[in-house]
Amino acid sequence: MRVLPCGTSGLLVELDALDDVLALYAALEDDPPAGVLDLVPAARTLLLHLDPEAGDAAAVEAAVRGARTRRGVRGTRAGGDLVEVPVVYDGEDLEEIGELTGWGADGVVERHTAQEWTVAFCGFAPGFGYLVADGDEEWQVPRRSSPRTRVPAGSVALAGEFTGVYPRESPGGWQLLGRTDLPVFDLDRDPPALLVPGARVRFTAVRAGS
Repeated sequence: MRVLPCGTSGLLVELDALDDVLALYAALEDDPPAGVLDLVPAARTLLLHLDPEAGDAAAVEAAVRGARTRRGVRGTRAGGDLVEVPVVYDGEDLEEIGELTGWGADGVVERHTAQEWTVAFCGFAPGFGYLVADGDEEWQVPRRSSPRTRVPAGSVALAGEFTGVYPRESPGGWQLLGRTDLPVFDLDRDPPALLVPGARVRFTAVRAGS
């Protein structure tokens, strides 16, 4: 682990793997160091925004290292609110995903809905959460060789070890599983993003029009 200054009021914690980030994020969410205003996880880093008036970078770094020592690293994730996402599993790439994984289309849907997922971090677009599976299932689905110029809002997709929901229409190279009518980003909601880091997610299969 490396802890680096970031601007005038931040610390960037570099870690070896996503599981390390999730565990440290969970520990600091449970017991945030004094002077920390916000925690922003990413694939291999955790950014701490400090109060410029009250944040003591040296004290925060010591707290971060202490939290990592107390909690360990792997196997611990934040236990946020549970979000249920209804999905019509009729994605254009569902059959191909079934072939790539060897599970078949029905097997992909069964595994995708059987597991609980955790929002590891957000990025790409406002409200887009990168979700990782909490079970032992190994999800490794390659991105499309040719990205689409238009992916509809609400598309549920896979890429690498992640699943996600496109919050708005945009280009994208993920493999499409299906679609949901659940708005995952709404500026009139507080907070606008439904899938925030640490949130737990369950996908449920529904029929079109239900």
